[in-house]
Amino acid sequence: MPAFPEAAEVAVRDEVLRGNLRHATGTIRARRAAAVAELPDWAALRAAGAAIKERTLRHLDHYLLQLEERVTAAGGVVHWAADAAEANRIVTELVRDTGEREVVKVKSMATQEIGLNEALAEAGITAYETDLAELIVQLGEDRPSHILVPAIHRNRGEIREIFADRMATWGRPAPEGLTDEPAELAEAARLHLREKFLRARVAVSGANFMVAETGTLAVVESEGNGRMCLTLPETLISVVGIEKIVPTWRDLEVFLQLLPRSSTAERMNPYTSLWTGTTEGDGPRVFHLVLLDNGRSDTLADTVGRQALRCIRCSACLNVCPVYERTGGHAYGSVYPGPIGAILTPQLQGMEDELTASLPYASSLCGACYQVCPVAIDIPDVLVHLRERAATGGTVTRRGTPTRIRPARGHAAERAAMRAARWAFDRPAALRAAQRLATATRRLHPRRLPGPGRAWTASRDLPAFPEQSFRDWWTTRNRDDRQP
Repeated sequence: MPAFPEAAEVAVRDEVLRGNLRHATGTIRARRAAAVAELPDWAALRAAGAAIKERTLRHLDHYLLQLEERVTAAGGVVHWAADAAEANRIVTELVRDTGEREVVKVKSMATQEIGLNEALAEAGITAYETDLAELIVQLGEDRPSHILVPAIHRNRGEIREIFADRMATWGRPAPEGLTDEPAELAEAARLHLREKFLRARVAVSGANFMVAETGTLAVVESEGNGRMCLTLPETLISVVGIEKIVPTWRDLEVFLQLLPRSSTAERMNPYTSLWTGTTEGDGPRVFHLVLLDNGRSDTLADTVGRQALRCIRCSACLNVCPVYERTGGHAYGSVYPGPIGAILTPQLQGMEDELTASLPYASSLCGACYQVCPVAIDIPDVLVHLRERAATGGTVTRRGTPTRIRPARGHAAERAAMRAARWAFDRPAALRAAQRLATATRRLHPRRLPGPGRAWTASRDLPAFPEQSFRDWWTTRNRDDRQP
């Protein structure tokens, strides 16, 4: 994948994409603000959510072991996956053991993160996405571009064409004469998916939350397709990141208020599905839980960056981000786009390649993402932290071992400028002389910087120097005040 600046440069030239994004994010943003304003204790709920997540992360080992014990006692089987390869191997073997060659999936970002669909395909197993937006993405041989609305970059005319051209390849074809009316598109998807639900014997799911005290998993959704996946098949395999755990049901109650208002601007989700192990005669007969690390433990070791693990995948930060609204999610080159992706992906994957090293710079640092985050993740603070890592390198944790990483390419001029600034700020006389020289020659200063500075001034003017530095102004002011 190209670095973010190159991908973004292509995306912002797509007027249809920008129009789709502007309309969708603007609508969701306004509705969310109205839904949040209904609660007088929203700030307290937000603080509670952040505190619960922070406490859970500090004692994550304890709660994960408690979860394993409760799931096992309820008839489930727990598997631990250190990385994507191990998780894919576990799920592939579990599906093979059933003898099936098809699975239905309820929306799961964790399985997208590890590339599960591709791994299953290599083993001769077809995975059918059942969330409406994920279905659109799969039929269109596309990639998700939003956490909540993966097909946000598509308008309904494009969706009609995808259904008409591609549905027959994956199963029941689209009805003849299909138009782009939302009701007709939804009905075409319903008929197509119903065939899959009634035939499938294996389902793969994610989970929004896991409750340690009872071993319960929760999925919240708006369409009901998830519930079909969770109840009809004989075998259910859930792949969930280890950070999705909450200690108790009382803690879950807080997030069931925070998540729907922050994501879909609803007071509660239309479908909240909860399951604990297996129950004779009700739902799947076999339940497997795959607990996915894949860089999360390493992220946890970073005292600044670990707050990214609080994320409940609401997408509120995407909908207010001026950068995301103009570029869309594909420019981020990750299943996690937008501000949260800019801090989560580099920590989960490392910052050794061009793309991940560029993601912390995919932000204006306006702070809007922090203001709307329901668990108070200070995304701008983490962005600055990761920018420092990209520019200077340093020690990070990789697979539990402290590892020294080199600075990312392209930051030599920045490091030289910072060293020069440090030298000047350590020497007041030199700083004073530099300020006076800059002031005296200010009329000769260019509006654009040459060389490496050209990128910074390509879209902004170089700030003009004042006629007098603050230091000289202060000295003059004090001298005038002392005069009789």
